[in-house]
Amino acid sequence: MITRRYFVKGVFAAAGTFVFSGCSEAGAPGVGDSEWVPAYARLEEEGRLQGRVDEAYARLENCTLCPHRCGVNRIAGEEGFCRAPGRAVVHSRSPHFGEELPLVGNNGSGTIFFSNCNLRCVFCQNWPIAHEGRGREVEDEELAEMMLHLQRRGCHNINLVTPTHVMPNILSAVRIGMKKGLHLPLCYNTGGYELVENIELLDGIVDIYLPDLKFMGSEESAEYVLEGRGDYPEKAQEAIIEMNRQVGVLEKDQRGIAKRGVMVRHLVMPNRVAGTREFVDWVAENLPGDTYVNIMSQYRVEHMAFEYDRIARSINSREFVEAIEWAKDAGLTNLDQRSMSQYRLHRRRMS
Repeated sequence: MITRRYFVKGVFAAAGTFVFSGCSEAGAPGVGDSEWVPAYARLEEEGRLQGRVDEAYARLENCTLCPHRCGVNRIAGEEGFCRAPGRAVVHSRSPHFGEELPLVGNNGSGTIFFSNCNLRCVFCQNWPIAHEGRGREVEDEELAEMMLHLQRRGCHNINLVTPTHVMPNILSAVRIGMKKGLHLPLCYNTGGYELVENIELLDGIVDIYLPDLKFMGSEESAEYVLEGRGDYPEKAQEAIIEMNRQVGVLEKDQRGIAKRGVMVRHLVMPNRVAGTREFVDWVAENLPGDTYVNIMSQYRVEHMAFEYDRIARSINSREFVEAIEWAKDAGLTNLDQRSMSQYRLHRRRMS
Protein backbone atom coordinates (compact mmCIF):
# COMPACT_ATOMS: atom_id res chain seq x y z
CA MET A 1 0.00 0.00 0.00
CA ILE A 2 1.27 3.46 -0.86
CA THR A 3 2.42 5.39 2.23
CA ARG A 4 1.06 8.80 3.17
CA ARG A 5 4.44 10.45 2.66
CA TYR A 6 4.99 9.01 -0.80
CA PHE A 7 1.39 9.65 -1.83
CA VAL A 8 1.84 13.36 -1.22
CA LYS A 9 5.18 13.37 -3.02
CA GLY A 10 3.44 11.72 -5.96
CA VAL A 11 0.74 14.38 -6.03
CA PHE A 12 3.37 17.13 -6.23
CA ALA A 13 5.33 15.30 -8.92
CA ALA A 14 2.18 14.91 -11.02
CA ALA A 15 1.80 18.68 -11.06
CA GLY A 16 4.75 18.84 -13.44
CA THR A 17 5.52 22.54 -13.58
CA PHE A 18 4.36 23.25 -10.02
CA VAL A 19 6.50 26.06 -8.57
CA PHE A 20 6.33 28.44 -5.65
CA SER A 21 7.29 31.93 -6.86
CA GLY A 22 10.65 32.00 -5.13
CA CYS A 23 9.41 30.85 -1.70
CA SER A 24 8.95 27.15 -2.23
CA GLU A 25 8.38 26.17 1.38
CA ALA A 26 7.40 29.55 2.83
CA GLY A 27 3.75 28.71 3.23
CA ALA A 28 4.00 25.07 4.22
CA PRO A 29 3.28 24.34 7.90
CA GLY A 30 5.34 21.78 9.70
CA VAL A 31 8.47 22.45 7.64
CA GLY A 32 10.96 19.88 8.85
CA ASP A 33 8.08 17.58 9.80
CA SER A 34 7.88 15.27 6.80
CA GLU A 35 4.89 13.45 8.29
CA TRP A 36 2.56 16.49 8.14
CA VAL A 37 0.11 16.57 5.25
CA PRO A 38 -3.20 18.43 4.96
CA ALA A 39 -6.29 16.55 6.02
CA TYR A 40 -7.80 16.45 2.54
CA ALA A 41 -4.70 14.70 1.14
CA ARG A 42 -5.16 11.88 3.64
CA LEU A 43 -8.82 11.56 2.69
CA GLU A 44 -7.90 11.42 -1.00
CA GLU A 45 -5.32 8.73 -0.27
CA GLU A 46 -8.09 6.71 1.33
CA GLY A 47 -10.24 7.18 -1.79
CA ARG A 48 -12.99 9.08 0.06
CA LEU A 49 -12.61 12.72 -0.97
CA GLN A 50 -14.57 12.47 -4.24
CA GLY A 51 -17.46 10.88 -2.36
CA ARG A 52 -17.59 13.90 -0.05
CA VAL A 53 -17.64 16.22 -3.06
CA ASP A 54 -20.53 14.28 -4.58
CA GLU A 55 -22.50 14.29 -1.33
CA ALA A 56 -21.97 18.03 -0.86
CA TYR A 57 -23.22 18.77 -4.38
CA ALA A 58 -26.26 16.55 -3.80
CA ARG A 59 -27.22 18.88 -0.94
CA LEU A 60 -27.32 21.79 -3.39
CA GLU A 61 -30.22 20.21 -5.29
CA ASN A 62 -32.50 20.65 -2.28
CA CYS A 63 -30.34 23.12 -0.42
CA THR A 64 -29.70 22.21 3.20
CA LEU A 65 -26.28 23.78 3.56
CA CYS A 66 -27.32 25.86 6.59
CA PRO A 67 -30.08 25.96 9.23
CA HIS A 68 -32.37 27.93 6.93
CA ARG A 69 -32.89 24.66 5.00
CA CYS A 70 -34.38 26.62 2.08
CA GLY A 71 -34.83 23.48 -0.01
CA VAL A 72 -34.24 25.28 -3.30
CA ASN A 73 -32.47 23.67 -6.25
CA ARG A 74 -29.47 25.94 -6.55
CA ILE A 75 -27.95 23.82 -9.32
CA ALA A 76 -31.05 24.70 -11.38
CA GLY A 77 -30.62 28.40 -10.58
CA GLU A 78 -33.07 28.76 -7.71
CA GLU A 79 -32.07 31.08 -4.87
CA GLY A 80 -32.71 30.80 -1.16
CA PHE A 81 -32.07 33.11 1.78
CA CYS A 82 -28.37 33.58 0.96
CA ARG A 83 -29.23 34.52 -2.66
CA ALA A 84 -26.23 32.54 -3.87
CA PRO A 85 -26.26 30.73 -7.23
CA GLY A 86 -24.99 27.22 -7.81
CA ARG A 87 -21.49 28.45 -8.57
CA ALA A 88 -19.27 30.20 -6.04
CA VAL A 89 -19.19 33.99 -6.20
CA VAL A 90 -15.79 35.41 -5.20
CA HIS A 91 -15.29 39.03 -4.22
CA SER A 92 -11.51 38.96 -3.76
CA ARG A 93 -8.52 36.80 -2.97
CA SER A 94 -5.18 37.93 -1.56
CA PRO A 95 -2.69 37.47 1.28
CA HIS A 96 -4.33 38.93 4.39
CA PHE A 97 -2.38 40.29 7.35
CA GLY A 98 -5.26 41.32 9.62
CA GLU A 99 -6.12 37.81 10.79
CA GLU A 100 -4.90 36.11 13.95
CA LEU A 101 -1.10 35.95 14.15
CA PRO A 102 -0.88 32.11 13.90
CA LEU A 103 -2.68 32.40 10.56
CA VAL A 104 -0.75 35.40 9.26
CA GLY A 105 2.87 34.44 9.96
CA ASN A 106 5.33 36.27 7.72
CA ASN A 107 3.57 35.84 4.39
CA GLY A 108 -0.10 36.27 5.20
CA SER A 109 -3.19 34.15 5.27
CA GLY A 110 -4.38 33.22 1.77
CA THR A 111 -7.83 34.71 2.05
CA ILE A 112 -10.71 34.13 -0.38
CA PHE A 113 -13.78 36.27 0.32
CA PHE A 114 -16.98 34.62 -0.88
CA SER A 115 -19.97 36.82 -1.66
CA ASN A 116 -23.44 36.39 -0.12
CA CYS A 117 -24.11 35.08 3.38
CA ASN A 118 -26.51 32.84 5.29
CA LEU A 119 -26.67 35.29 8.23
CA ARG A 120 -26.68 38.91 7.00
CA CYS A 121 -26.26 40.61 10.39
CA VAL A 122 -27.66 44.14 10.58
CA PHE A 123 -24.23 45.42 11.74
CA CYS A 124 -22.22 43.62 9.03
CA GLN A 125 -18.92 45.34 8.29
CA ASN A 126 -18.68 43.60 4.90
CA TRP A 127 -22.27 44.27 3.85
CA PRO A 128 -21.52 45.08 0.17
CA ILE A 129 -20.12 41.55 -0.12
CA ALA A 130 -22.38 39.65 2.26
CA HIS A 131 -25.70 41.44 1.72
CA GLU A 132 -25.45 42.68 -1.85
CA GLY A 133 -23.40 39.79 -3.22
CA ARG A 134 -20.82 41.88 -5.04
CA GLY A 135 -18.35 39.63 -6.76
CA ARG A 136 -17.89 37.34 -9.74
CA GLU A 137 -19.13 33.82 -10.36
CA VAL A 138 -16.34 31.31 -10.88
CA GLU A 139 -16.16 27.68 -11.88
CA ASP A 140 -14.57 25.23 -9.46
CA GLU A 141 -11.48 25.01 -11.67
CA GLU A 142 -10.91 28.76 -11.39
CA LEU A 143 -11.43 28.63 -7.64
CA ALA A 144 -8.76 25.93 -7.47
CA GLU A 145 -6.39 28.19 -9.44
CA MET A 146 -7.01 30.96 -6.91
CA MET A 147 -5.93 28.63 -4.13
CA LEU A 148 -2.81 27.63 -6.02
CA HIS A 149 -2.00 31.29 -6.75
CA LEU A 150 -2.13 32.09 -3.03
CA GLN A 151 0.11 29.11 -2.33
CA ARG A 152 2.64 30.31 -4.89
CA ARG A 153 2.66 33.69 -3.17
CA GLY A 154 3.83 31.96 0.01
CA CYS A 155 0.62 32.16 2.05
CA HIS A 156 0.48 29.84 5.04
CA ASN A 157 -3.08 28.60 4.57
CA ILE A 158 -6.19 28.89 2.41
CA ASN A 159 -8.60 31.03 4.43
CA LEU A 160 -12.18 30.50 3.23
CA VAL A 161 -14.26 33.48 4.41
CA THR A 162 -18.05 32.92 4.61
CA PRO A 163 -17.83 29.39 3.16
CA THR A 164 -21.06 27.79 4.39
CA HIS A 165 -23.24 28.34 1.32
CA VAL A 166 -20.45 27.43 -1.15
CA MET A 167 -19.07 24.42 0.69
CA PRO A 168 -19.61 22.00 -2.25
CA ASN A 169 -17.73 24.31 -4.63
CA ILE A 170 -14.89 24.56 -2.13
CA LEU A 171 -14.55 20.80 -1.74
CA SER A 172 -14.52 20.32 -5.50
CA ALA A 173 -11.91 23.06 -5.95
CA VAL A 174 -9.71 21.62 -3.21
CA ARG A 175 -9.62 18.23 -4.91
CA ILE A 176 -8.82 19.84 -8.26
CA GLY A 177 -6.12 21.97 -6.66
CA MET A 178 -4.62 19.09 -4.72
CA LYS A 179 -4.04 17.17 -7.94
CA LYS A 180 -2.01 20.19 -9.11
CA GLY A 181 0.02 20.45 -5.93
CA LEU A 182 -2.13 22.26 -3.38
CA HIS A 183 -0.85 21.33 0.07
CA LEU A 184 -1.78 24.18 2.44
CA PRO A 185 -4.08 23.82 5.45
CA LEU A 186 -7.71 24.78 4.88
CA CYS A 187 -9.10 27.38 7.27
CA TYR A 188 -12.92 27.32 7.44
CA ASN A 189 -13.74 30.92 8.46
CA THR A 190 -17.45 30.82 9.27
CA GLY A 191 -20.02 33.06 10.92
CA GLY A 192 -21.07 30.02 12.92
CA TYR A 193 -24.60 29.48 11.60
CA GLU A 194 -24.05 25.87 10.61
CA LEU A 195 -25.75 22.49 10.63
CA VAL A 196 -23.80 19.80 12.43
CA GLU A 197 -24.40 17.32 9.59
CA ASN A 198 -22.58 19.63 7.17
CA ILE A 199 -19.66 20.11 9.55
CA GLU A 200 -19.52 16.32 9.85
CA LEU A 201 -19.14 16.16 6.08
CA LEU A 202 -15.96 18.24 6.46
CA ASP A 203 -14.37 15.80 8.90
CA GLY A 204 -11.00 14.85 7.47
CA ILE A 205 -10.99 17.76 5.01
CA VAL A 206 -10.68 20.96 7.06
CA ASP A 207 -7.52 21.51 9.10
CA ILE A 208 -8.38 24.77 10.91
CA TYR A 209 -11.83 25.91 11.98
CA LEU A 210 -12.29 29.64 12.62
CA PRO A 211 -15.93 30.07 13.74
CA ASP A 212 -17.64 33.10 15.22
CA LEU A 213 -19.86 32.72 18.24
CA LYS A 214 -21.65 36.03 17.87
CA PHE A 215 -24.56 35.82 20.30
CA MET A 216 -25.40 33.80 23.36
CA GLY A 217 -29.01 34.97 23.61
CA SER A 218 -31.78 33.88 21.27
CA GLU A 219 -33.56 37.23 21.49
CA GLU A 220 -30.47 39.12 20.37
CA SER A 221 -29.78 36.71 17.55
CA ALA A 222 -33.36 37.10 16.33
CA GLU A 223 -33.19 40.89 16.50
CA TYR A 224 -29.80 41.57 14.94
CA VAL A 225 -29.75 38.95 12.15
CA LEU A 226 -32.02 39.42 9.13
CA GLU A 227 -34.85 36.89 9.28
CA GLY A 228 -33.22 35.64 12.47
CA ARG A 229 -35.19 32.88 14.18
CA GLY A 230 -33.34 32.96 17.47
CA ASP A 231 -31.63 29.61 16.91
CA TYR A 232 -28.17 31.02 16.15
CA PRO A 233 -26.65 30.30 19.60
CA GLU A 234 -27.83 26.70 19.57
CA LYS A 235 -26.64 25.99 16.02
CA ALA A 236 -23.28 27.71 16.46
CA GLN A 237 -22.56 25.95 19.73
CA GLU A 238 -23.41 22.53 18.31
CA ALA A 239 -21.18 23.18 15.30
CA ILE A 240 -18.22 24.36 17.39
CA ILE A 241 -18.39 21.29 19.60
CA GLU A 242 -18.22 19.12 16.46
CA MET A 243 -15.33 21.20 15.08
CA ASN A 244 -13.42 20.66 18.30
CA ARG A 245 -14.12 16.92 18.15
CA GLN A 246 -12.57 16.81 14.69
CA VAL A 247 -9.42 18.91 15.08
CA GLY A 248 -9.03 19.77 18.77
CA VAL A 249 -6.88 22.48 20.31
CA LEU A 250 -4.77 24.62 17.97
CA GLU A 251 -1.49 23.07 16.87
CA LYS A 252 1.35 25.21 15.47
CA ASP A 253 4.62 24.43 13.76
CA GLN A 254 8.02 25.50 15.07
CA ARG A 255 7.51 28.99 13.62
CA GLY A 256 4.21 29.50 15.38
CA ILE A 257 2.14 28.97 12.22
CA ALA A 258 -1.23 27.28 12.69
CA LYS A 259 -1.59 23.89 11.06
CA ARG A 260 -4.60 22.30 12.79
CA GLY A 261 -7.22 23.11 15.42
CA VAL A 262 -10.10 25.37 16.45
CA MET A 263 -9.85 29.14 16.86
CA VAL A 264 -13.05 30.74 18.22
CA ARG A 265 -13.92 34.40 17.63
CA HIS A 266 -16.31 36.57 19.63
CA LEU A 267 -17.02 40.24 18.95
CA VAL A 268 -17.69 42.40 22.00
CA MET A 269 -20.75 44.56 21.35
CA PRO A 270 -22.12 47.61 23.19
CA ASN A 271 -24.47 47.15 26.13
CA ARG A 272 -23.44 43.50 26.49
CA VAL A 273 -25.62 42.57 23.52
CA ALA A 274 -23.35 39.67 22.46
CA GLY A 275 -23.51 37.98 25.88
CA THR A 276 -19.75 37.91 26.37
CA ARG A 277 -19.83 36.69 29.95
CA GLU A 278 -22.07 33.80 28.92
CA PHE A 279 -19.73 33.15 25.97
CA VAL A 280 -16.58 32.71 28.06
CA ASP A 281 -18.46 30.53 30.56
CA TRP A 282 -19.76 28.35 27.72
CA VAL A 283 -16.27 27.91 26.26
CA ALA A 284 -14.86 27.03 29.67
CA GLU A 285 -17.59 24.43 30.24
CA ASN A 286 -17.68 22.86 26.76
CA LEU A 287 -14.19 23.18 25.25
CA PRO A 288 -10.65 22.69 26.56
CA GLY A 289 -9.39 25.57 28.69
CA ASP A 290 -6.52 26.18 26.27
CA THR A 291 -8.81 26.60 23.25
CA TYR A 292 -7.62 29.56 21.16
CA VAL A 293 -10.12 32.38 21.77
CA ASN A 294 -10.10 35.79 20.12
CA ILE A 295 -12.28 38.30 21.95
CA MET A 296 -12.43 41.18 19.50
CA SER A 297 -12.79 44.92 20.12
CA GLN A 298 -13.39 46.24 16.61
CA TYR A 299 -17.16 46.60 16.65
CA ARG A 300 -18.25 49.72 14.80
CA VAL A 301 -21.59 51.05 13.64
CA GLU A 302 -22.04 49.75 10.09
CA HIS A 303 -24.82 49.14 7.59
CA MET A 304 -28.16 49.19 9.46
CA ALA A 305 -26.79 49.23 13.02
CA PHE A 306 -27.59 52.93 13.47
CA GLU A 307 -31.29 51.98 13.39
CA TYR A 308 -30.94 49.87 16.56
CA ASP A 309 -30.47 51.88 19.74
CA ARG A 310 -28.49 49.30 21.73
CA ILE A 311 -25.84 48.84 19.05
CA ALA A 312 -25.76 52.34 17.56
CA ARG A 313 -22.39 53.18 19.12
CA SER A 314 -18.90 51.74 19.43
CA ILE A 315 -17.86 49.86 22.54
CA ASN A 316 -15.96 51.68 25.26
CA SER A 317 -12.85 50.70 27.20
CA ARG A 318 -14.82 49.48 30.19
CA GLU A 319 -16.80 47.04 28.05
CA PHE A 320 -13.71 45.52 26.48
CA VAL A 321 -11.71 45.31 29.71
CA GLU A 322 -14.55 43.53 31.49
CA ALA A 323 -14.81 41.07 28.59
CA ILE A 324 -11.16 40.04 28.84
CA GLU A 325 -11.31 39.86 32.62
CA TRP A 326 -14.36 37.60 32.42
CA ALA A 327 -12.37 35.32 30.10
CA LYS A 328 -9.44 35.19 32.49
CA ASP A 329 -11.75 34.54 35.44
CA ALA A 330 -13.37 31.68 33.50
CA GLY A 331 -9.95 30.02 33.21
CA LEU A 332 -9.36 30.53 29.49
CA THR A 333 -5.59 30.42 29.01
CA ASN A 334 -5.06 30.86 25.27
CA LEU A 335 -6.38 34.34 24.48
CA ASP A 336 -5.41 36.06 21.24
CA GLN A 337 -2.17 38.04 21.50
CA ARG A 338 -3.46 41.15 19.74
CA SER A 339 -6.59 41.18 21.89
CA MET A 340 -4.46 41.05 25.01
CA SER A 341 -2.42 44.01 23.74
CA GLN A 342 -5.64 45.93 23.21
CA TYR A 343 -6.78 44.93 26.68
CA ARG A 344 -3.67 46.49 28.21
CA LEU A 345 -4.18 49.63 26.14
CA HIS A 346 -7.80 49.97 27.27
CA ARG A 347 -6.80 49.44 30.90
CA ARG A 348 -4.32 52.32 30.63
CA ARG A 349 -7.05 54.51 29.16
CA MET A 350 -9.23 53.78 32.16
CA SER A 351 -6.56 54.59 34.74
